[in-house]
Parts: sequence; C-alpha cells; structure tokens
Amino acid sequence: MFILANTPGRGFEPTTWKRVLHSGVDGLLVREKHLDARPLLEAVRFCRNEAPSVELWVAGRLDVALRASCGLHVPEDHPEVPPGLVPLSRPLHALGQASDRREADQLLISPVFATPGKGGPLGPAGLHAWLEALPPTRTRLLALGGIEPANAPSLRHPRLAGIALIRALWEAPEPSEVVEALRAAWA
Repeated sequence: MFILANTPGRGFEPTTWKRVLHSGVDGLLVREKHLDARPLLEAVRFCRNEAPSVELWVAGRLDVALRASCGLHVPEDHPEVPPGLVPLSRPLHALGQASDRREADQLLISPVFATPGKGGPLGPAGLHAWLEALPPTRTRLLALGGIEPANAPSLRHPRLAGIALIRALWEAPEPSEVVEALRAAWA
C-alpha cells in the first residue's frame, strides 16, 4: 500500500513536516498555493534532504517541479503539461475525466468519504465501481478524502495502489502511529 501525505496548505512548518516525512509515508505532495516559487522550492528541497527516499510531488508549479526534480500534481485549472517533461499526478473527481488523464503517473480519486469543502463522497462502493469502470492503465490510483485507519480496509481493491491523506496525518499527535495503524488495517 502506497501512502501519499498531502500538505494541508498552512505554510512550511519544518518541525511538523519532518514528523510527517519520517512517519513511514511513501510520498509527499506539497500543496502550498500561497507560497511563491523560491520559498516553495526551499520547502521541497528541505523535504528531499530530510527524507531522500520519500517520493516528492509539488502542486501546480511546473517551474518548481523542474528545479527540484520532482513530480508535478496538475490541478483542475492548470494548463496542459507536455508528456514526459516530469512525472504527472492529476485529480480525478469525475469518471469522465479518466480518458483525458490516462497518461498521468498518478491519479487521486476523491472525495471518497465526506470531506469539508468537497462534493458528495463516493463511498467504498462508489470507489469500487469507478475502479472497475476505469480502462486498464499503468497509472497509480490512490483514494483521497476522509480516510483513516477505521475506514481504510473498506477501500481495498486490486486496482487501488493506496491512499492519500491530509488531516489524518497533519492533525495527529504522532503521524507514525497513524501510518502504522493504516498499514495494519490495510493488511
């Protein structure tokens, strides 16, 4: 199971970020829209130096992704990015978007469970229906939205590579305990 931590958009907090980076996550998606290029690049470089084995993605900033040699998460309103330039991650909020995003390296399917500010949740049955309906792909498929150890086992599916988390990690007193509980629940 691949676990992707998404930063919560509260700015670069080295102490908190370090705890999440060392919690056992496999990847980190830096989603800090309000940061200018230089501080965002510095935050991504901090992550690379702090946890070299953690896969890194940056949201919406191709310039930073290129400079930091990391993947780019392309939000809904982002201009198209030429294939092969950098690894690409995309959101998947509607099944109809899948054909346009089949070249992405990673798709974040959301929201799975109720999440503040997002549309209606898919729920486990809806997620499974989407996974069954998606055409075959090499793309890593991750579920996002309201996932925690108690509900993670209901998401298991042969096509689902893992999960992406925001609040469950960043609001936890000890993120490594959340990761450990998720891996145990998934197994």
